[in-house]
Amino acid sequence: MEELLIKTGLYGDIDDAAVIPIKGTELVLVKNLDIFTPIVDEPEIQGEIAACNVTNDIFAMNVLDINGGMLIFLAVTTTTPSYISEGILRGIKYFMENKVGSEVVGGHTIYCDWPLIGGEASGIAHKDTIIRKSGVKKGDKLILTKPIGLQAIMAAYRILKDMPELLENYSRTELQNSIDIAIKIMTTPNQDVIRTIHSFNDFSFVHAMSDVTGFGLAGHAKEMLQHSKLSGIITKTPSIKLSKDLSDELGYAFDECIAHETAGGMLMAIDSEKVEEFSNALSTKKISNWIVGEIDDKTPGEIRISKEIENIEISNY
Repeated sequence: MEELLIKTGLYGDIDDAAVIPIKGTELVLVKNLDIFTPIVDEPEIQGEIAACNVTNDIFAMNVLDINGGMLIFLAVTTTTPSYISEGILRGIKYFMENKVGSEVVGGHTIYCDWPLIGGEASGIAHKDTIIRKSGVKKGDKLILTKPIGLQAIMAAYRILKDMPELLENYSRTELQNSIDIAIKIMTTPNQDVIRTIHSFNDFSFVHAMSDVTGFGLAGHAKEMLQHSKLSGIITKTPSIKLSKDLSDELGYAFDECIAHETAGGMLMAIDSEKVEEFSNALSTKKISNWIVGEIDDKTPGEIRISKEIENIEISNY
């Protein structure tokens, strides 16, 4: 099997959130807007997922706190039961107050033929603490803090509800465990990763950073190559148990590392001389992490998938 070249991603200046200088100060306002369709049927859980997805892009800029709160956007149909709308709002409120120490500051609700959930979040930071998506250096190690495989696992979530016979060859217990892991991933903020970064007096060894979402692991790694003549290789994929098998069966691009993720882990390009110390610091704070690849200059502008890639199945998270 030859190495795969991944060309997914956008071009130009790409960051996870807008960075706006605050006039007369050394501070910046970091803002993000994110809206998507429902993933789960449970309203409170869906609310948490939405809030996690919105706020993770703020954390991906190395902003420690969501001090601007969250503005909620909710679109529901005219026949949506009130308990669903209320449950989503409760989930968002719970996540903001109890998981990231912030609050809901307002929002907007409309009627729409298709439900949409999300909103805007913002934080304030010193301009010199911002870590952008670009900035990788040759030899950097790529660290990932959450396993991949959400697209296939959440497809299994839906199939189990609608057509369970299609998954009769899988253990129901193992499927449910993987679904539970996926939901925990999507409702766990990346804020503790940023706390770990800030625990270092000098964190200049973190050269670039992004959270893994819609473009998948390889797609977001490619975005990190912007403004450079470098490339990268993915050598390891920590994945939710059964996600590779399900992806192969359902047609998701797991092997190419471009299957969609939601509120995924932080992907960081770390100086090779500091990677062990930083990995240990994450582990001390009980943050899972794996070295999944490396930055090189073999195929400028591209992310390669190693022909000897190691897939690690995660059954506890």
